Amino acid sequence: MRVLLILFFCFSVLFSKSQTKNTLVNPSGKTISERFLLPSGFVRIDNKNTTYDDYLRNLKLKPSESKVYLYNNKLKNRQDVHEAVIDMEVGNKDLQQCADAVMRLRAEYLYQTIHFDRIHFNFTNGTTAEYVKYAEGFRYNAKTNSWNKTAKVDYTYETFKKFLELVFTYAGSLSLSKELVPVNNINDIRPGDVFIKGGSPGHAVMVIDVIKNPETNLTLFMLAQSYMPAQNIHVLKNFNSEMLSPWYNVNFGFTLETPEWSFKKNELMRFKD
Repeated sequence: MRVLLILFFCFSVLFSKSQTKNTLVNPSGKTISERFLLPSGFVRIDNKNTTYDDYLRNLKLKPSESKVYLYNNKLKNRQDVHEAVIDMEVGNKDLQQCADAVMRLRAEYLYQTIHFDRIHFNFTNGTTAEYVKYAEGFRYNAKTNSWNKTAKVDYTYETFKKFLELVFTYAGSLSLSKELVPVNNINDIRPGDVFIKGGSPGHAVMVIDVIKNPETNLTLFMLAQSYMPAQNIHVLKNFNSEMLSPWYNVNFGFTLETPEWSFKKNELMRFKD
């Protein structure tokens, strides 16, 4: 009888765990849209003015259960905050942190779609870094805060990455927050928007996907981040709703709680163009 009771208990535990398994995650999915399924009744929102949302949804992911690594190939101290890891190298310098990851994804999209003139970011001191100027051979002198023609014209991807390293060195959450414009209505949230708190310390997470239920008008969104030290960009879990994770409900109140930072509703912002 005791053996039967133990077996029954074990079966009950296993059955309970299977019942609470998150059915919105497809471990074999290789992209954002393939890995993360939609709750019943929801559809993905498409912005007809840009293909940025498609780019973000088609970001390649590392295999399921992948860990988050730092720039120095050490493990991130917390492995419980991510639902997936984006398959994009982080570099070997402590540069691609939170706001840098936001700028990286935007710049990668603009580079791939050959919108070179739109790749520009401001340094913390207010100086603007333009990719076209960098590709044309101009280099930044921090001592004189000036740009000087010292290199040949080069629009290759390697030069593009060097430009981003420069941006990551002199820009951050404070400068990026000043570049962005507020999203006044949380229900207008779009892929590519950013929850950001500028400062030191500050933080930024990117809205990587948005879905909506046409019948109820309820909107859900997904977040991705890097952090300090520089680390793999990863999709965040929703600790507030395990069964909904990684989706977040726009009706979160005044404060959005993410695994490693809290944001106010009025800290949702987006790029101007």
